[in-house]
Amino acid sequence: MAGSTTAERGERKRESSGPPPARRFKRRQLRLIIVLAVALVFLGSGAFWLLYGSDLVRVERVSVSGTDVLTAEQVRRAAEVPLGEQLVSVDTDAIEARLSAALPRIDTVDVVRDWPHEITLKVTERTPVLLVRKGGKFVEVDDDGVRFATVSKAPKGVPALELTVSRTGSAAASLRRFDEDRLTREAVRVAGAIPATVARATRSVKVRSYDDISLELADGRTVAWGSSEKGARKSRTLTALMKAEPGARHFDVSVPTAPASSGS
Repeated sequence: MAGSTTAERGERKRESSGPPPARRFKRRQLRLIIVLAVALVFLGSGAFWLLYGSDLVRVERVSVSGTDVLTAEQVRRAAEVPLGEQLVSVDTDAIEARLSAALPRIDTVDVVRDWPHEITLKVTERTPVLLVRKGGKFVEVDDDGVRFATVSKAPKGVPALELTVSRTGSAAASLRRFDEDRLTREAVRVAGAIPATVARATRSVKVRSYDDISLELADGRTVAWGSSEKGARKSRTLTALMKAEPGARHFDVSVPTAPASSGS
């Protein structure tokens, strides 16, 4: 019987040598993917246990920074951070809400997870720019017009707000259009625009109507400011006018292009 042909011997040789290189590469890739998937499952399970089931990342401490008038202990009590809870499970939004509700003096607070055992409360307090007398005490007003605290002693360097709005005539019409909250915000805008040297000497900001706001300084001098509009220009004008007329007792910058002084 005739022997195998050269073609037949080559075909048997290819068959005995196993699958082609491309197929072997794909199989190795598949095995690698399976190994990696199993490893990821184990790693994920370990991370889940570490975050939610382990005692290694529980809340043990609460630190507070940024306080001035408030104490760290006041902030901790109001925050009610759940000690012993898993750090990852702490509801930071709820802590912020509790602090805002309990301590209006707080303007903003950042609640930060400091791994592995700490919650940090980074507080920014409101700063008073005006005071409203209330009986024998003072209500602090910040630069947003928010009345945030009542204190028995007036902070130094913060002027008093005096709302002396008439309820008759044109002033009454102004009050109907601009209520006391709006007028308070206008006074805040004026207080924020006063030159620094004048602000330190300002004893009170008087509001008679939206466009009739004036300042009384500690030495008895007065400034007619007008409305809160054009505050930066009025500030520059007042600074120049006080330098030009150092002996004057009354300054008027309600129309900053036509300032006036008197009582020298």
